[in-house]
Amino acid sequence: MTTTATHNGHDTTPERVLFVAFELREKTWKLGFTTGHGQKPRERTVTARHHEHVLNEIAQAQRRLGLPETAPVVSGYEAGREGFWLHRFLQAQGITNHGVDSSAIEVNRRRRRAKSDGLDVRTLLSMLMRYTQGERQVWQVVKAPSVEAEDQRHRHRDLETLKQERASTTTRIKGLLSSQGLRVPSLTKLPEQLEALRLWEGSPVPPGLRRRVLRVYAHHTFLSAQIAAVEAERRAQLQASTDASLDKVRQVMRLKGIGINGAWLLVMEFFGWRAFKNRREVGG
Repeated sequence: MTTTATHNGHDTTPERVLFVAFELREKTWKLGFTTGHGQKPRERTVTARHHEHVLNEIAQAQRRLGLPETAPVVSGYEAGREGFWLHRFLQAQGITNHGVDSSAIEVNRRRRRAKSDGLDVRTLLSMLMRYTQGERQVWQVVKAPSVEAEDQRHRHRDLETLKQERASTTTRIKGLLSSQGLRVPSLTKLPEQLEALRLWEGSPVPPGLRRRVLRVYAHHTFLSAQIAAVEAERRAQLQASTDASLDKVRQVMRLKGIGINGAWLLVMEFFGWRAFKNRREVGG
């Protein structure tokens, strides 16, 4: 596959492109290289997250496939646990990279699919070339946030994770007590409530169950303290910071029915760095 190179508006010599697909795994990455359809891909395996190895393999592929060092390079990978650092690294090397949404990749509904949703490197290469040729339905490219925008997401995501973990401890405590026909209206002063609880025949809570419930309750208390600390940090930042994104949070909070949680989520996740083209993208 080629692109047309133009210099001073006269030279229209086709320029060959090196396509690179990444199959990312925990310990190793498989890289696939080709210059177009019909060519057997060159496949190499490198240690995961060793970016110098990646650059060496790209340089070797250019030499083996007869491309100059200045040949354009287009790459693609499924954006997952590696996040956006790889995208930023490749872009910094002058490589045109596409981080792809795994849930929005074209699939053959009639073909039997493997348990893993991951695509092999050859399939990724084929889709990358098709996308470059203009077939936009092949997959959905993820818009990568800036380092600052990505970092701003940690506070509200951390808060949400802590709340989910605390909710799981509440469910666990209630389930343990329910297995003995016991119930507490709330977890406030749970140790004192355990002392007062009695089984169906009037005996106290068994010591093994008591110890287990109290251990889970200690974790519940720890999570509550962390939630309070994160919420206090957020309030302090909202009051003192002059950052533009936090100014947007304050503006959204002026709307009726929207509190700090909703305003923070809307600004940091939706309005901070994403660019929606239509309402379908908003819903997705």
